[in-house]
Amino acid sequence: MDIKIIASTSVGNIAPKDSFDTFSGHAAGVCYMSSTFDELVNEDRSKTARRVAQTKRDGHHSVFDHTSISMYLHDVPKIVAMVINNEKQYTTSEKSARYTRMAATPQETQLYNKWVEIFKSRIIKKYGNTCPQYFTDSRIVKLAEENARLLTSVFTPTSLIYTTTYRQFNYLIAFIDKFIAKENKDEFETRLSDSLQEFVDKLKELPYYDATLNANEKSRGLSIFGNGKKVEEYYGDVYATSYKASFAEYAQAQRHRTISYNLRVLEDEYYVPKIIADSPDFTELWISDIKSLGNTYPQAQLCEVNEMGTLDAFILKMKERKCTYAQLEINQITDETLKKYEYALRMKIHPRAEEMMGYTKGSRCTFPDYHCSSPCGFADGVNGTREI
Repeated sequence: MDIKIIASTSVGNIAPKDSFDTFSGHAAGVCYMSSTFDELVNEDRSKTARRVAQTKRDGHHSVFDHTSISMYLHDVPKIVAMVINNEKQYTTSEKSARYTRMAATPQETQLYNKWVEIFKSRIIKKYGNTCPQYFTDSRIVKLAEENARLLTSVFTPTSLIYTTTYRQFNYLIAFIDKFIAKENKDEFETRLSDSLQEFVDKLKELPYYDATLNANEKSRGLSIFGNGKKVEEYYGDVYATSYKASFAEYAQAQRHRTISYNLRVLEDEYYVPKIIADSPDFTELWISDIKSLGNTYPQAQLCEVNEMGTLDAFILKMKERKCTYAQLEINQITDETLKKYEYALRMKIHPRAEEMMGYTKGSRCTFPDYHCSSPCGFADGVNGTREI
């Protein structure tokens, strides 16, 4: 057995497009080679070029996934990041809306600051004398900011490093072009199209754009929108479920790339943070303040979300999201899905029903197959009854 590195990337090493084509052409020749890969590397360049052209023309594009492109995207609307993050073939490192202040309009900033103070007072009133090792002054501020940012628009600009393959880079362009060309768009889709048009124009200016790689013969589109219909709920070795969730929750959920997600935006429905949901006055003020911003599509806006995956993928999701440190909304939604999943398996006497029961006692630190390396010590967080 022998293993040899034949390509790698590093910061600042920006390869020309023709080197991507050449490498992909060599990869396309592997299944037919009579000797070794070195023979392909040393073949006549015109032979490689012919193979590249034929492979592109015939639609056998997987070989163009061997090379990747890393881009720094600055001042890109959060929703555009969500659109491209919903495609499976990527790696991203994004500025966190949970832990940093995002650039917002003056009116959004004013309301954001107002609600940071409201959330701080509500957290202190509810948990100020509870578990001081968890509710430090800095964590209270961060939790207040995490909830207040739900007021800000999903079109608020963000920054990220986005890495994808040479093929997927061009496929993204095709998917976006198809969405922009769609007729009879609703108000949200129209606004998104404007942002995506600017985004795709920038992509086409980059040297890796190749029209022969984005022909889109299979008529694929942006996966985030699915077909706009709810799925039929089912729980077994595979599962499908639908629920309402905010844009902010969806942005967390879609990072589980072993699970498929799509959404449909709902009009005039908004997530109310649990820490204020028991107060009619604060709930009314929250909704009123959101609506005062006009149709900005805040991160609190609810969407109809379809989620589909395997039982094992869902267990992995629970080990990430059923935790005190996880965003509360996704924690709660994951827990509600677990309850339905466990009940369904028990009712059909599924061979893994007992296994699922082991995950119903609280956060992941209670799981029989998970070890927590940094216990929070927050009882409501451990038992899954927290409100923040």
